[in-house]
Amino acid sequence: MKKVIIIGASSGLGNEVARLLLEQGWTLGVAARRIEPLQQLQQLAPERVNTQVIDVTSDDATAALDQLIDKVGGMDLFFYASGIGKQNMELEPGIELNTVTTNGLGFTRMIGAAYRYMAAHGGGHIAAISSIAGTKGLGAAPSYSATKAFQGTYLQALEQQANMRKLNITFTDLRPGFVATPLLGDDPKYPMLLDTKKVAREMVYAINSRRHVRVIDWRWRITTALWRRIPRCLWRKLKIK
Repeated sequence: MKKVIIIGASSGLGNEVARLLLEQGWTLGVAARRIEPLQQLQQLAPERVNTQVIDVTSDDATAALDQLIDKVGGMDLFFYASGIGKQNMELEPGIELNTVTTNGLGFTRMIGAAYRYMAAHGGGHIAAISSIAGTKGLGAAPSYSATKAFQGTYLQALEQQANMRKLNITFTDLRPGFVATPLLGDDPKYPMLLDTKKVAREMVYAINSRRHVRVIDWRWRITTALWRRIPRCLWRKLKIK
């Protein structure tokens, strides 16, 4: 039976992906800062869902991850869905620093722990949600777009390192556009807003297909391809929110 650890399973895409993998027969270890939503997942299949409170910004997060892996009995897939982000036109320092702490430090801590575990246990699959926001620097959300670019580059670097070390570790970088999750709140102004369930299904498809990078959906694949071709002298004059 395949075993997956999901960080950030309390809501949004992490929660939806957990439900889909449960339907496909996986044994789950689900983690987040809040235990109540995790317990609701556990009620769906108590014999196949294990829970653990993990705050990725905490120094004891990797120890808690080890405990969860022990509960599950191993880890074939590590799915990372934890993250925060806000628009910050005033560059309020608390927002910027909290975003960097969670999306940068927390991401590095947990992805690194999963990588070391798989390196020591014969391999596995690491999948993480970054974002199309990492394609270019977005003035409306500086720390968010910067940390998402960091995440994509970090996964790419680990993929190269795993090949250099001949480790049997697969990586999938999942880059959705704007998704109607609690991260965006109730604001409907975001363009090409994606449905959470549809995005989760495409993510599971990308994981099962072992895609290296998957931009979700086709509209955002076209959009980000165009973004990459815009010269910096023009990009800085655009108003993108």
